[in-house]
Amino acid sequence: MKIVTFGASTSSKSINKQLAKYAGYLATEVQANIKVEVLDLNDFELPLFSQDKEAELGQPEAAKAFFDKLGESDAIIISFAEHNGSYSAAYKNLFDWTSRINQKLFQSKPMLLLATSPGPGGAASVLAAALGSAPYFAGDVKASLSVPSFFDNFDMENTKLTNDELHQKLTAAVKLLIA
Repeated sequence: MKIVTFGASTSSKSINKQLAKYAGYLATEVQANIKVEVLDLNDFELPLFSQDKEAELGQPEAAKAFFDKLGESDAIIISFAEHNGSYSAAYKNLFDWTSRINQKLFQSKPMLLLATSPGPGGAASVLAAALGSAPYFAGDVKASLSVPSFFDNFDMENTKLTNDELHQKLTAAVKLLIA
């Protein structure tokens, strides 16, 4: 089984990328034959989407490569950064370009949707938006989890959740993803 995982942010210090990587690691702990590929949205940089740009550029290689990465996987883990209550501009732009290749961009893959933030809200607003829209883009969401107050609940040095309740919830969510 191959899992593609990424944080929906381009920040070099993305806490969502850390959470997504950790969820991928947990999958390998639960089931030994799992391979995890961690994507970096910086590898899929695109100009801002518009119909004019699409007419000029067609389907950019970066969007095709992202679509292919999703298609080559058996499951997808995304951890969403929340920017002013919504998706990061980088993720939304990549999503928009990729959905023009095929609106069913998640390709019926089982998905685990996560979100975290430094504050107590845990990026719940963007997670709710992602949960609501995923089925329209052929996302088969098996589980989701919001992790509040990331720095209080995650050990950056040892890259693991320190909150036992959240760790148990994430482990259960990962098990649903790979079942």
